[in-house]
Amino acid sequence: MYLSDTIAAIATPPGIGGVGIIRVSGSEAFSIVNRLFSSQGTLDLRKRPNKTIQYGYIVDPDTPDRHIIDEVLLLLMKGPHSYTAEDVIEIQCHGGMVSVRSILQLLLVNGVRLAEPGEFTKRAFLNGRIDLTQAEAIIDIIDAKTEDSLSLAVQQLDGTVSTYIHEVREQLMAMIARLEVTIDYPEEDIEEVTLEEVRDGLLPIMNDMDDLLATAQTGRLIRDGIMAVIVGRPNAGKSSLLNALLRENRAIVTDIPGTTRDSIEEYMNVEGIPLRLIDTAGLRHTEDTIEAMGVQKAKDYMQQADMILCVIDGSTPLTAEEIDILQSVSGKQTIVLINKSDVAQVVTAHDINQIGTYTAIETISAKAGDGTRILNHWVKELVYGGQVAHHQQAVLSNVRHISLMESAKSQLLEAMASIDSAMPVDLVVTDIRGAWEALGDITGDTIRESLVDELFSRFCLGK
Repeated sequence: MYLSDTIAAIATPPGIGGVGIIRVSGSEAFSIVNRLFSSQGTLDLRKRPNKTIQYGYIVDPDTPDRHIIDEVLLLLMKGPHSYTAEDVIEIQCHGGMVSVRSILQLLLVNGVRLAEPGEFTKRAFLNGRIDLTQAEAIIDIIDAKTEDSLSLAVQQLDGTVSTYIHEVREQLMAMIARLEVTIDYPEEDIEEVTLEEVRDGLLPIMNDMDDLLATAQTGRLIRDGIMAVIVGRPNAGKSSLLNALLRENRAIVTDIPGTTRDSIEEYMNVEGIPLRLIDTAGLRHTEDTIEAMGVQKAKDYMQQADMILCVIDGSTPLTAEEIDILQSVSGKQTIVLINKSDVAQVVTAHDINQIGTYTAIETISAKAGDGTRILNHWVKELVYGGQVAHHQQAVLSNVRHISLMESAKSQLLEAMASIDSAMPVDLVVTDIRGAWEALGDITGDTIRESLVDELFSRFCLGK
């Protein structure tokens, strides 16, 4: 990627729509578009007022009659006060594939390069308009599945996490500077006092890190959603539960065991939290190759699940298969649902508790449409129960950020141990600098270029 290039890409989804947008950014954006733009006024685009909309036509200047491509509006944004901190023009034309592509092709012929995925946002990062946490927040805004996940991404874009990290890095750098004075001037005999002060300074920083890391589970679930897997033996009512929760006949329900041979996945919004709901094949021993593959897939999902909904047929005594299932999900985040409460019950919560340990045991009738209220309650409990709510000022939600924050905390623990063990001061400096660098990797201040390229490659074209 060359930052000196002027780039362009289509910024609207493909297909027919009211408006199509082509975004152009770079030092030659105004001069190139000016050559292709025709309007009643003859004033050069560069001389027109910033942050204004200009009406006219995109024309092909290399045709004898300056052939009109489309009627357009130009949004002018001069750097550094633009999305990329460069000169930017957004060309708004009529929606539809032909018009948008024709204008893009004309730009490419006239010296513009097609942008790489995420290159506009990458330029904003490299030009210092946003840091890496804010760039990643833009992806989260685009991918948000609920209002809560959108709100969390907007908070991150606003700089709540990066502001905290910048403050901590400044404190750590001040400590590093003081300790390096000790190393450079050992004759001053200030090492013991300085290390004690550093230790006292590290304690509140580490406490704040603990508070922020405590938000990680909540933040990750709001951002990425909960993976809830419905398991049970054949004919326990799993598919009926799925249909009841979705309020539609998504899964086929019959009295024939083994009807569901593969997993069925659907997303639903539960109290502002994205829920990935997976109905699996009935867990039992089978000689049917296809059904056996579905059973194995169900077991694999169980290992990945954030929440397991274990459906038990309460109208018949527990079978050996159900006991095996209950034992396999014991100790996990499991909600046992004793189904078919609309008929006489044989299985009780006491029977279930004799087999293992579960988050909760509830009685429902999937056939009657029960289960939604219970699911809502336990999803909220999993996300917010005993933890921070999503409206807290700073919340960690990105797995990369969580991992680096944990690494930074580990480095500070090493520094504390070195101080307590009266280790040489240069070892303490090394540990604190390691934490400083890990935090810098979150915001992009110390991150490797190859990782930056990988992160922005996840963006779509035109963003």
